[in-house]
Amino acid sequence: MPRSYATPPVKDLLRRYGSAGSPLSCEPVAQGLLNRGYRLATTHGDFFLKHHLDGDPAAISRQHRATQRLQALGVPVAPPLADTDGDTVTVLGGRCYALHPWIDGRHRDGAQLSTAGSQRLGALLGLVHTGLEQVMEAETAPPEHESADPSDTFDVIDALLGLAGGRSTRDTFDELAEHRLRERRRLLERHAHRRPPPGTARGWVHGDFHPLNLLYRGAEPAAIIDWDRLGVKPRAEEVVRAAVIFFVQPTGELELAKVRAYARAYRRAAAVCATELAAAVHRVWWERLNDFWILRWRYQLHDRRADPLFPAASALVVWWTREYEAVCEAFAS
Repeated sequence: MPRSYATPPVKDLLRRYGSAGSPLSCEPVAQGLLNRGYRLATTHGDFFLKHHLDGDPAAISRQHRATQRLQALGVPVAPPLADTDGDTVTVLGGRCYALHPWIDGRHRDGAQLSTAGSQRLGALLGLVHTGLEQVMEAETAPPEHESADPSDTFDVIDALLGLAGGRSTRDTFDELAEHRLRERRRLLERHAHRRPPPGTARGWVHGDFHPLNLLYRGAEPAAIIDWDRLGVKPRAEEVVRAAVIFFVQPTGELELAKVRAYARAYRRAAAVCATELAAAVHRVWWERLNDFWILRWRYQLHDRRADPLFPAASALVVWWTREYEAVCEAFAS
């Protein structure tokens, strides 16, 4: 749904840029769940103004340097503009902003990608990972996180069932949530022994590679945006998570032919073995089996923006569990 934002101080901000012109309009960009962005029209053209909610100028500057270096390697990105002092982060009123060129393009999900487009997507993510390996300084990987403990998940399920079932006014979403929560508990009871170890093959990743963070011009990727979650994590897991988001159908099934084309192209581009991807498939499956972030948002944070994602996401877990071997084969064949 559209969100209401306080208009950022565009006049003060543009004074710091010598060639951006004077403001004409500033409209919030409605897509996305977490980002706060604006289309800023000035006398010199259109720009994307981003308000970084994390407010860490050093981390934001590191993201900016990464995109500048990746652009030099041919990765389609949209690095920010530098102000008259050469800085890419502007702090006004304690808030951090960055000004990017406006990229004319559209988002495309997996249903809108051909098999060849799916291959290009996998090759692009391989280019991102190999590029980051070249341009980012070596950094000690964060401590490994244990995979979800099913005993904790059972507690979460009970809490969410209480919230969903205890509403005075119930709707079809609440009924679906209750059904899926009970169903998930049965699946976990059946598969609790399959809890995986942490991932080991770590490297720099985009951290949030999905359709709303990739703009296309026609069939070609024009820009990978929103590098807020740039970090050192298991690379193969990003490959699997991205595929699951791009190629899930409304019924919860994955388009496995496209997944296969995407995964093969990634493995060639990044020189990653099939075994590593198969292990990542298992870890991400387990992660999804134990994850209830959409229901947490709705029932604990009273935030319904993610509700439309729930039917497909919850159906995917059930289908993936049933078709586990076929999914592994698609990623690793």
